[in-house]
Amino acid sequence: MSHLKRSVLLLSLDIILINLALLAAFYLRLEEEPAQLAQYRATYLAAAATATVLIPLIYRYFGLYRHIWRYASIGELWGVVMASTVGVGLVVTLMLCLSLVAASFPAIAVFRRLPHIVSVLFWLSVMLLTGGARFIQRARYPRAPAAGGAKKILIIGAGDAGLVALRELKNGDYGTPVGFIDDAPEKSGLMLQGTPVLGARRDIPALVRAHGVEEIIIAIPSASGQELREIADVCKKTPAALKILPGVYDILSGKLTVSAIREVEVEDLLGRAPVDLNVAEVAGYLNGETVLVTGAGGSIGAELCRQIIQFGPRRVVLGGRGENSIFAIQQELQGAPVVAEIFDIRDEAKVGRVFARHNPKVIFHAAAHKHVPLMEHNPEEALLNNILGTRCLALAAHESGARAFIMISTDKAVHPTSVMGASKRIGEMVIQEINTRSQTKFAAVRFGNVLGSRGSVIPTFKRQIRQGGPVTVTHPEMTRYFMTIPEACQLVIQAGAMAAGGEIFVLDMGQPVKIVDLAEELIRLSGFEPGADVPIVYTGIRPGEKLYEELLTKEEGTTATGHRRIFVGRPNHIDREALQAFTAEVRARGSLMTREEVVAAIRTLLPDFRKED
Repeated sequence: MSHLKRSVLLLSLDIILINLALLAAFYLRLEEEPAQLAQYRATYLAAAATATVLIPLIYRYFGLYRHIWRYASIGELWGVVMASTVGVGLVVTLMLCLSLVAASFPAIAVFRRLPHIVSVLFWLSVMLLTGGARFIQRARYPRAPAAGGAKKILIIGAGDAGLVALRELKNGDYGTPVGFIDDAPEKSGLMLQGTPVLGARRDIPALVRAHGVEEIIIAIPSASGQELREIADVCKKTPAALKILPGVYDILSGKLTVSAIREVEVEDLLGRAPVDLNVAEVAGYLNGETVLVTGAGGSIGAELCRQIIQFGPRRVVLGGRGENSIFAIQQELQGAPVVAEIFDIRDEAKVGRVFARHNPKVIFHAAAHKHVPLMEHNPEEALLNNILGTRCLALAAHESGARAFIMISTDKAVHPTSVMGASKRIGEMVIQEINTRSQTKFAAVRFGNVLGSRGSVIPTFKRQIRQGGPVTVTHPEMTRYFMTIPEACQLVIQAGAMAAGGEIFVLDMGQPVKIVDLAEELIRLSGFEPGADVPIVYTGIRPGEKLYEELLTKEEGTTATGHRRIFVGRPNHIDREALQAFTAEVRARGSLMTREEVVAAIRTLLPDFRKED
């Protein structure tokens, strides 16, 4: 049926029901007083004519002819209540005005104000009849029963997110919800939109058996990683598949659909509380500015671009050397104020042209060589890219009068044992030295491994599990800090707002995680048992690797900042002459340097680097 035809039919029905409501209100008030029926005949007719015209107009104003009522909910019910109240209120007010005018003119003295009880009964009847006519359509279209093979689903979390999941499941053919799980004792035995709360977390194995549950959906977007691990441990004791809803942001923004229900990832189990951004502080240095992001095609750089766009920059310059990755993020951000620039951060002439063309005021430097084993085999490239490239960009920022330069560093820069880590530490020293003679605020932000990045161990483990194993781990005691890409980027942006110049910010990485524990968790999430189904093999520590990482040197110490997840280290003394001599040597010899020469050059700035070599 067309929208116009449906609206006309509903309008006609409303007119009939409005008049029926008014007639019922008069009848209930005057049925025992027949003598007054004649006295109120003119008042009734005037009220009926007014209501017939006025109330449908009010309904139209409130949009009651635009809803699809088979999907009506509390919002639509509230609309009916408000529209009926306003419509009946206007009718009663107009009839009161008419009665007051009639009192002064004997010719129309037949019009009286509506009796109070008639007004109240009319209001109630209009709401019940017109609202009922709409909501009865929901009863006409019940959800079709699931097919015999449809999945039976248990939802963990009888809260707002669980209710959203329930509605999506009922409106589709994904599966049949059999009940909720919630640890709140006051919810046990209650019903949520007709679906029972069957028990608490400990009851999951028994309920899966009793109801033949084939899939469990976690609907607690605010749950911590620890809570999710505990839930996952219980669910692993059942044959049911374990799924999860997306994050709380997607729930609140209405992006949730059945297709968004996904497998539980290791990122969920390691997650922590959401980052608290000082939006006003962040927007204060990004809004209306031109921002350059180097390495914009990488995992961190691309996420930085996505988040920076939300703070209203004048333009975001996507800088990078790999055209395919830059093209991908440019296409993703199509419609936003972005421009792509393909360049090598070591190319002084091209870097100068980029700065002259765009005059960026804030620079996030995420471009770097990050793979430890690769840089051990190509140590000169680590020096050229991570040190000279950083110096080239930093000098361009200084000379152009940029406001802030934020370098993305790594925990591997602390007491480095790898060439990659040493190159990042010296890169930090470069920007700290330039900061001492510049109006630009230079700062570095250190953090550990990010889950889901191209260099993360997670994709390797997943590929090995798909192939049936073995999963390779370097050492049973190997530990690393982990955080998610969005979490890291939010903290980097916040740190940029706090920079006064020369700081090394350190992000709260939580507790370090054993790599073997991570591998075992991934194997279990994939439906296998570590060791029995998928073997784990130890391959030995690779060149340049450490068993554990640190975030600060002893000399740097740590100081709290205004953000509970960001700390700052005290700047070390920088030997400017030694640093200048080092960069001059690398610029002069660069790719001609041997491994031994690279190590020797690094030791001029970091004397303790590989003393054992």
